[in-house]
Amino acid sequence: MSGSIYGNIFRISTWGESHGKALGVVIDGCPAGISLKERDIQKEMDRRKPGSTKYGTQRKEGDKIEILSGVFEGKTTGTPISLILYNRDQRSGDYSHIQNIFRPGHADMGFENKYGIRDYRGGGRSSGRETAARVAAGAVAKKFLRELGVKINAYTLSIGNVKAESINLEQCKENPLYMPDNQAAKKASELLNSAIAERDSLGGIIECRTKGLPIGIGEPVFDKLDASVAKAITSIGAVKGIEFGDGFNAALSKGSVNNDDFYMRSGKIRKHTNHSGGVLGGLSDGAELIFRAAFKPTPSISQVQKTITNSGESTEIVIKGRHDPIVVPRAVVVVEAMTAITLADLMLVNMASKIDNIKKFYS
Repeated sequence: MSGSIYGNIFRISTWGESHGKALGVVIDGCPAGISLKERDIQKEMDRRKPGSTKYGTQRKEGDKIEILSGVFEGKTTGTPISLILYNRDQRSGDYSHIQNIFRPGHADMGFENKYGIRDYRGGGRSSGRETAARVAAGAVAKKFLRELGVKINAYTLSIGNVKAESINLEQCKENPLYMPDNQAAKKASELLNSAIAERDSLGGIIECRTKGLPIGIGEPVFDKLDASVAKAITSIGAVKGIEFGDGFNAALSKGSVNNDDFYMRSGKIRKHTNHSGGVLGGLSDGAELIFRAAFKPTPSISQVQKTITNSGESTEIVIKGRHDPIVVPRAVVVVEAMTAITLADLMLVNMASKIDNIKKFYS
């Protein structure tokens, strides 16, 4: 299997399966001298770990991270950083009844047709649990970015048809849905409770905002800032769409409205508006980088669904096991992680964009 490595300079390689012995990630290209301890990474892991609320899978995993290499006396050494977390609460027997059945909405059918074999215990590499390794890598990328004054915040913008009407990041910590609007979170909880009672699931939208990006991050053709972030975010299993700034609403606008006028303040270029979402021509424009990602409803539901077996026979299935009725709240930190990994890589690449930068470094 290819495709488990991401990045050019700041590169990550994730490994492991949902019901295997462990999962982990190897990070290559992280600069030396960054303060890093296991507790720095653990704070991010705790935001994602299962079993935290009734709106997440009740699989009880502590997701305790261990640093195996690349850190000495609390500092990164510039060598590969290897991180591991062990699976402790697998119930592989919950999946024995589906070993020959393709679950609707899952990767089962495509995976088995592609490789001729699949790990049916929770989906193997296709499981959302793989994102735990990304969150660990993202924690390291965030530490690097903070050294450069770059800060990333994501939150649940909407669940089903309930949308946050105001944005107060402090309120994200006050409700289990990680919404920046407690009143909207209350309405969304009621909607989720109804879906759970009907043995169903819901989707939603995560909005992510990055402050502190300098002008010019990204490459102007294939590795555009928005193209690179879009690849990273749509690599998260449940994501079905992404938009930057005004997004699809830009198609309903006019150039005279959609263009962001420039002005100078304190010797720096500013914009009166940010319809672009912080990206122009594939490069950061100095404004806040803003995008939204749409997550589909969790496909593992306990209603009766029609499907087929791997021998082509029609059948029905009821998904058993412990599953999230919605993945959005736990995916917030995953979105932040993939954004951080992408931006860390692009900022390192950007250092070689001008000969003046290289001369300055070696002079």
